[in-house]
Amino acid sequence: MADTIAAPATSDRNTVRVDLDTRSYDIKIGRGLIETAGAEIVSVLPGARLCVIADKTVAGLHLDAFSTSLDAAGIVHTVLTVPAGESTKCFREFERLCDDVLATRLERGDAIVALGGGVVGDLAGFVASATRRGMAFVQVPTTLLAQVDSSVGGKTGINSRHGKNLIGAFYQPVLVLADTAVLDTLPIRDFRSGYAEVAKYGLLGDADFFDWLEVNWKAIFAGGPERDEAVARSCQAKADIVAADELEAGQRALLNLGHTFGHALESAVSYETERLVHGEGVSIGTMLAHEFSARLGLIGEDTVMRVHRHLTAVGLPVRLQDIPGQLPGAETFMDIIAQDKKVSRGSLTFILTRGIGHAFVEKGVDPAIVTEFLKEKLEP
Repeated sequence: MADTIAAPATSDRNTVRVDLDTRSYDIKIGRGLIETAGAEIVSVLPGARLCVIADKTVAGLHLDAFSTSLDAAGIVHTVLTVPAGESTKCFREFERLCDDVLATRLERGDAIVALGGGVVGDLAGFVASATRRGMAFVQVPTTLLAQVDSSVGGKTGINSRHGKNLIGAFYQPVLVLADTAVLDTLPIRDFRSGYAEVAKYGLLGDADFFDWLEVNWKAIFAGGPERDEAVARSCQAKADIVAADELEAGQRALLNLGHTFGHALESAVSYETERLVHGEGVSIGTMLAHEFSARLGLIGEDTVMRVHRHLTAVGLPVRLQDIPGQLPGAETFMDIIAQDKKVSRGSLTFILTRGIGHAFVEKGVDPAIVTEFLKEKLEP
């Protein structure tokens, strides 16, 4: 397969509404939204000045077109850049950005725009939540993973030495613009990483969607109208869950299918993206969640193999041994998992499954069973 994703001719736009009463907002999905972003933002935030936060890689690819659209709409804006990569989600960059936003003299009625992937969205959103006790926030996600997952739902934050995303806030954007044309510039590894989150939506609650993905994944990768359909269906799935459980008191935890193991893997490799990017961790974590469910007698091996076949068909890793370099032992993984955000009063919580599209939240999982399971999976 080519190093980047081929571009299609045209596709229709879609709008998904995230229904949260006074904090409701639209997710606009389609090709060419970067070029019309200024008009879209003015319609939601008339008169607002903007601070655009982008990583240096995305700035080199898309900032000129985005700034041109803002200029055409008469929007006054400044730009701040950050280094690309997961290590940017840290206290140092958070503090610097808060100071730099204040230095621009923007007011509380102005807005911060995240132009980039999940790292920029999480970091810029946390900055927006804290600066002047809350500024308006717009997400312009430029990766598949960000378009279908991290830009939707209001989770913002940074990483700690104790684990991923442990410091942050729930803070909803006022608008999300998912330009599926920018995905044409994504390296194939990053596109696959985002696809792990797309597959997750089928696996956790929509068996028909997973059936559809098994048939149409090649067209999604190629950039046909199926790509927009996959993004829209993923966003709708997340919007429905977020609307029902905004602050993750219950049902929203389902969105973490594969993430308890996946986040532990990212932490174990010190967020070294040469070894593992987020979606790869989710893919391996999703596979582990299904294998662990089978260990508990919840599903059969036929279900495990079906998930395995699909993830490997698209080129995603599915085993711990697929991660380059040496991994720590099971006990170290358990120490990391003990810091997971879903832990309640020291009790482990996992997202398990009773079949394709039938994930559920299981509290009080026995750590000894998880430890033995991980020991087995870590064997060469």
